[in-house]
Amino acid sequence: MNGQEDPAHILVVDDDARLRALLQRFLTEQGFRVSTAENAATARAALADMAFDLLVLDVMMPGESGLELTAALRAEGQEVPILMLTARGAPDDRIAGLEQGVDDYLAKPFDPRELALRIRTILRRATPAPTAPQSLVPMQIGNRWFDIERAELRGPDGIIRLTGGEAALMQALARRAGEILSREDIGEALGTPDAGERAIDVQVTRLRRKVEPDPREPRFIQTIRHRGYVLRPGP
Repeated sequence: MNGQEDPAHILVVDDDARLRALLQRFLTEQGFRVSTAENAATARAALADMAFDLLVLDVMMPGESGLELTAALRAEGQEVPILMLTARGAPDDRIAGLEQGVDDYLAKPFDPRELALRIRTILRRATPAPTAPQSLVPMQIGNRWFDIERAELRGPDGIIRLTGGEAALMQALARRAGEILSREDIGEALGTPDAGERAIDVQVTRLRRKVEPDPREPRFIQTIRHRGYVLRPGP
């Protein structure tokens, strides 16, 4: 998003009317275009009528939960980035969200300024990078190729969709290929130093499903016991 483009359109989905109004006002002041929905059904109707750049989605809602909506959208091929709002002290919701394909999460209560910062980070990841110079050869990872500058993974059938978190993780590993990254290193690279080891492990597991021929026996994204992870690219 920049001054020459239309503002990013955000859909805030939360059953708390007061919070929806607060976030709509604050994010509008931050330069975003904001729509709101009170539940998953209303969000589905909005998604059918309009294209959004990002969803801010609460986990706990009456009827279809935020986790269920995320899983359904991803199963339908919806690639819109999702930032999930979770209750503080509910790490299982955060892990489940990452497993379903959310791009980031934020625990309630939160500072709206942090929400705006997280949104901008996700949007930057989702924005295609300028075409890299031809001298920058994509990295080969089996029968896939990863363009580090564009954070783009290609396979035999074309581009493989990565969430913002997966793309940032792949970039962090690729930029230091052959070097062991601790979970703390990875959290810092993702901009989530407080993510916790389990959340990092979930992101690695999801990424392996898109990179490895057999995610149960990883060849390229290897676990180094008690130390972290290392990317070993190659044919």
